[in-house]
Amino acid sequence: MSVYHEMRLLQNLDMIRIHRIVVALVLTAVHPTVLLSQPVERRLESLDRGLVAARLENGNVFLSWRLLNIDTDATEFNVYRVVDSSKTKVNDAPIRLTNFVDRDADSPDHQYSVGIVRDGKEVAVSEPVSIWSEQYHEIPIKSLDLYRPGDASVGDLDGDGQYEIVLHQVSRPRDNSHEGLTGTPILDAYTLDGKHLWRIDLGVNIREGEHYTQFMVYDFDGDGRAEIACKTADGTRDADGRIIGDATADYRVKDEQDKRYGRVLDGPEFLTMFDGLTGKALQTVDYVPSRNPIDGWGGIGGNGGNDSYGNRCDRFLACVAYLDGKHPSLVMCRGVYGRIVLAAWDWRDGKFSARWTFDSGISHPPFANASPYSGMGGHSLSVADVDEDGKDEIVYQAMLIDDDGSGLYSTGLRHGDSMHISDMDPERPGQEVFTIQENEGATVRFQTPGAALRDAKTGEILWSHSPGIDVKSGLAADIDPRHPGYEIWGGPGGLRTVKGLSIGQAPRSSSFAIWWDGDLLRELVARSRITKWNWNEEREETLLDTRARGGNRGPNLVADIIGDWREELLMTSPDGKSLRLYTTVDPTEHRLTTLMHDSQYRLGIAWQNVVYNKPAHPSFFLGERREIEAPDGR
Repeated sequence: MSVYHEMRLLQNLDMIRIHRIVVALVLTAVHPTVLLSQPVERRLESLDRGLVAARLENGNVFLSWRLLNIDTDATEFNVYRVVDSSKTKVNDAPIRLTNFVDRDADSPDHQYSVGIVRDGKEVAVSEPVSIWSEQYHEIPIKSLDLYRPGDASVGDLDGDGQYEIVLHQVSRPRDNSHEGLTGTPILDAYTLDGKHLWRIDLGVNIREGEHYTQFMVYDFDGDGRAEIACKTADGTRDADGRIIGDATADYRVKDEQDKRYGRVLDGPEFLTMFDGLTGKALQTVDYVPSRNPIDGWGGIGGNGGNDSYGNRCDRFLACVAYLDGKHPSLVMCRGVYGRIVLAAWDWRDGKFSARWTFDSGISHPPFANASPYSGMGGHSLSVADVDEDGKDEIVYQAMLIDDDGSGLYSTGLRHGDSMHISDMDPERPGQEVFTIQENEGATVRFQTPGAALRDAKTGEILWSHSPGIDVKSGLAADIDPRHPGYEIWGGPGGLRTVKGLSIGQAPRSSSFAIWWDGDLLRELVARSRITKWNWNEEREETLLDTRARGGNRGPNLVADIIGDWREELLMTSPDGKSLRLYTTVDPTEHRLTTLMHDSQYRLGIAWQNVVYNKPAHPSFFLGERREIEAPDGR
């Protein structure tokens, strides 16, 4: 029996009962680890073991594989070297960890499998995998002239327990604030072996740019196969060649002297669900809300302005959330600086149904009558169960939308470019949210803090700094083991503890974090490099430079795609004709469930492609100087 089929027998396909583990601090040897279980029902992916084998420079082979939410503390593993279907066990006794180095790998042609041991008995063996000759795996793609690979996402499109890649191919993108014609956005699907599954062309009436094209890859109906949802328009062509709407329509403004040049401010707007395996359009409905009135999206976010040429009205975000605690819903969003609308949809039995719509309302300068939720959006979002009732909330930068579509709170902190949520401070209950804020032009008068940490459940500001300062970027991650909880940086004051105390110089990298080496600290992604913070010398040290190995600029995706709980780096090759999936080859003594079986982290991977890409964070504290055990879910 393969691992995947063994897993399917253990899991109920319609509903998986999972347990959130709340991990208490272990500050010293006399403080025991306390594990509390809160049962919650929600559908999660049925994954295989994700076994990966990579050749090391000394000829040895590094292997790692997933610990799943179905595993118990007693689950152990065997490692097999496979030659011509003949298996040879390479470990003397069952292994508790989920990584192993084969130091006798003398044959270049053999493969590996991992066996699952429960109560001393081997119950399943995974399918064999071949050895990567490098620290990365090359995934060929169908490149296009005048296009480059952009954001990527993953989902199990064919239901085999392995992830496939959905890639956004980008041509001549434009920021909303700039006029000009763009290419048409392309969505491609590939297996990890490079098999091209399908191509969707969103057409001339979907403008290209990171604020426009958000695509959600997730199993929305619980049938074991992921779908793809995104905004569409007249002329969108699905993978079967079928055209949505009017194939001849072209609503782009063509007058180069017009401020609206290149924008699409007329014609119908749609929302389409596509089949993940085939790329065929399954159903198309009207997009909610419409763009009108075009001048009705201004507010006190950003510089506090407004426009009638299509800048503010076409700022889109999207996410997936378990709004009923059991089933995933699609949430499509519009608006950032002023009016903000979120529309939640369910996908059941091949049809959309509207769940709820949140609308902060239209206001005009000087925005005196604006809703407290107006202007509170950012260029990223997150999904988390902040009140621990089993249902997700939408963390929309400076505000929070409850699972029923009502506003839970608005902090008044206004718009910003970065936001992070997790259990950053395990000394206090619940999760925290770190945000940075824009203060520019007319909005400097508000003296909004440039950075702030708040309680995720209540919105209470725990600490803040730099009122009236425009903070451009910020990050939260545990990078220094000398201080409990996450470290936080962005704006004046350098690196801070989770309590807000300045502790020295901050890393230059402030965009992305990754779990890469063998400890529980998080590393940083600096465009094409992975760096580690040297807290003694206050500088970043390079662990992996993909440029030296043929890599390119920043990542297409950072996620726990294969192997153990640590994350992979998906990059574009220098010639743009392939993707390269980099994995760690560092052994680790830490045994954690795959991060993809923590629902908050998994939903973070779904929204990572949205606008300004940010790292996904789990629902629990994962950091150094703790006896941490990953949750079995959520």
